[in-house]
Amino acid sequence: MSAYFEYLRELLIRFFSDLGTFFNKAFASPWADVPANFNYYNSLLEHYSNPPDFWFWFFWILFLLLFIGLIGGIGFGLYLLIRKYVKFYKRELEKDELYRQVERLSFELYQAVQEKDKILNLKTAYMGVKPGEMSKQDQEVVEEVTSRFPKLVRVDNSYNGVDMSVPYKEGLSLEELCNAFRNYAASQLHLYYKIETIRQLFAGMATSKLIILEGISGTGKTSMAYALGKFFSFDSSIIPVQPSWKDRSELIGYYNEFTKKFNESEFLRALYVSTYRKDLNVIVLDEMNLARIEYYFAEFLSVMEMRDPADWLIDLIPSPMAGDPKNLKDGKLLIPQNIIFFGTANNDDSTYTISDKVYDRAVSLFFDDKGRPFEAENQEAISVPYAQIKSLYDEAVSNYPISEAMLKKFETLDNFVIKKFKLAFGNRILKQLDTFIPVFVATGGKETDGFDFIFTNKILKKFESLNIAFLKDELKELEVQLDKLYGKNTFPMAHAYIQNLLKSI
Repeated sequence: MSAYFEYLRELLIRFFSDLGTFFNKAFASPWADVPANFNYYNSLLEHYSNPPDFWFWFFWILFLLLFIGLIGGIGFGLYLLIRKYVKFYKRELEKDELYRQVERLSFELYQAVQEKDKILNLKTAYMGVKPGEMSKQDQEVVEEVTSRFPKLVRVDNSYNGVDMSVPYKEGLSLEELCNAFRNYAASQLHLYYKIETIRQLFAGMATSKLIILEGISGTGKTSMAYALGKFFSFDSSIIPVQPSWKDRSELIGYYNEFTKKFNESEFLRALYVSTYRKDLNVIVLDEMNLARIEYYFAEFLSVMEMRDPADWLIDLIPSPMAGDPKNLKDGKLLIPQNIIFFGTANNDDSTYTISDKVYDRAVSLFFDDKGRPFEAENQEAISVPYAQIKSLYDEAVSNYPISEAMLKKFETLDNFVIKKFKLAFGNRILKQLDTFIPVFVATGGKETDGFDFIFTNKILKKFESLNIAFLKDELKELEVQLDKLYGKNTFPMAHAYIQNLLKSI
C-alpha cells in the first residue's frame, strides 16, 4: 500500500512540474532574451549616434513618437473591438431575454383568456341561466367573447334581423348620377370636381374594382372617395397604409396561436360589413404606395382577376369552428360585388413607384390642380342599391358598343406604338375598353375622350420606363399620328402628356 502512495506522490509532482514547464516555455521563455536585446538596441544607438548629429536625433525622436503612436493605436483598436463585442453580446442576451418575455406574456394572455371564458361559464351556471334562457344581448356578448373573430361576430349581431334592402330609384341614369354626385360634393361638402373627372370615375368603377387617385398633395384625392360614401348614404372606410406593410397579414390580420383569436384589422371588418349591405361600399387605402402595393394587396389583385365572382375567395382560417362569423364559408370570405377599393397615392420621394402590374388591373385618375368653385344645385345624399348601378352599367355596355371605325383606329394606333416604342396594349386593356368606353358615353362623355383617357393612363404611362431622351422624334411622330387618326384638337390628355415628356428631355 505504501508503494502505491509513493508512486502517486511522484506522479503528481512530475505532472505539475511538466505543466509549469509548459506554461514557462509557452509564455515566459519567448521573452527571456528580451532584456539582453535592450543592451543590443542601446549599443546600436551609440554606434550610429557618434559623432552627435542634430538630424539623426531629430528623426530618431520622430520615429520613436510614431512607433509609440502605432503601438498605442493597435492597443486602442483592440480595446474598441473588445468593447464592441461585449456590447453586441450583451445586446443579443437582452434580445433573447425580450423574446422569452414576449413568449411568456403571450402565454399568460392566452391563459387569461381561457380563465375569463371559464369564469363567464361558471358565472352563468351559478346564476342558474342556461344558454337558451339568456337575453339576446347577453347571448351576443357571450358569442363575441368566445368567438375567434370577435369583431366580425359583433358585425353579425349588429346586422342580425335588420332589413338591408334598398329600393330602386325610378328614372335614374348614369348621366344623372354623375351630375348629382358632382352637385352633392359642391353643395354639401364644398368639393369641386370637373364633370369629366366624375365621368371617368364612374366609368372606372364599372371597369375595375380598384381605383387609384394620384397626384400632388391637397388636390382632393381622399376627399373624393370620402364624398362618394357620403353621397351614397354609407360612409367610406378609410384605412391608413403603413410603410411597414409587407404582406397580407398587415392588411387583413392574422390568427394568433397563443390566444386562439384572429387579430382582425379594420380593413377586414369593413370588408365583412359589405357582405350584409346592398348598396355601394367604398374602402379607401390612404397613401397606398407608402408600402409596395404588389406585396400586401397581391392576393386581392389576383383574386379579382378571376372571371367568376363566386371564386373571389380570401382564405382566413384553415378549418371552420362553431362560433365563427356567419358569412365565412369553410374559413373563407367572399369579396362581395358591391365593394369598390380606392387607393390614394402621392408622387414624391417618400413613396414607392406603382408597378405596371397594379396599373394594368386598376383605373387611375390623376389630380394635378385644385378644383375651381362653381354654382351648384343643392343635392342631398341618395340611397341606391348596387344592383341598380350594375344594371345601368350593363345597359350602357349593351346600348353604346364601341364603333367599328373607332376600334380600327385604335388598332392602327396600337400597331404604331408597337413599331416605334416596342409596347403593346395587351388583352386586359382591350377588355377594359369594352366596358369603360360605353359607360363613359352613357355618363355624357364623348367616345373619343374615353379613348384618350385609356390611351393616356394605360399606354403613355408606360413610356416613363423608356429612355425618353432617345425617343424625341418618335414622340413627335406619335402626336402627328394621333391628329391623323382622330383629327386636330382631339386627345387633349395624350397631347399634354407627350408635351410633358418632351419637356423633361
